[in-house]
Amino acid sequence: MVSADRPSDIVPATGDVESSRLEAEASVADLVAEEAATANAIYGVIVSSAVMASVHGVSVLRLAIAVMATLLIYWAAERFAHVMGERIVHTRVMTSDRLRGHLGSGWELVSASFLPLAVLLAFGALGAGVDDAVLAALLCATSLLFAAGWRVGERAALSRVSRLVSALLSGAFGAAMILLKSLLH
Repeated sequence: MVSADRPSDIVPATGDVESSRLEAEASVADLVAEEAATANAIYGVIVSSAVMASVHGVSVLRLAIAVMATLLIYWAAERFAHVMGERIVHTRVMTSDRLRGHLGSGWELVSASFLPLAVLLAFGALGAGVDDAVLAALLCATSLLFAAGWRVGERAALSRVSRLVSALLSGAFGAAMILLKSLLH
């Protein structure tokens, strides 16, 4: 039983309410950041796979450089779009802190492709031809996309069947890149 001798026994102190509100905002911000990071990583793997699937007639090293250059351009364009969107919606003056915040985020778009690029370069270093090295990298990327789809389904507490559907849909992007490569070359 609650004693109502003092108002503070029933109503939380203002500091407690403010603290709870700030914690909730931080939690939402963390979830939004995690969502953006996951989306950037998936997008980066798909973009790098598309570059690997569509470029032909170059060495493995030149292809890896082309993939990295493309990802960096996509990252810069995505960051630019976020800065412009923020300016339109919030009409804020862009402070150096905000700009650093924008430039410090979104790197998953680039870094998620490090493993497929490592596979590409490793197969090339081991003497595989460009097409075989690209196929190995695309299989790696497809596996990453499948795993990301499974993880997303798991985090969303989906049933195993729904997780599998999520994983297969994600992996289908990688399979589409393998098909694209075989049709183009």
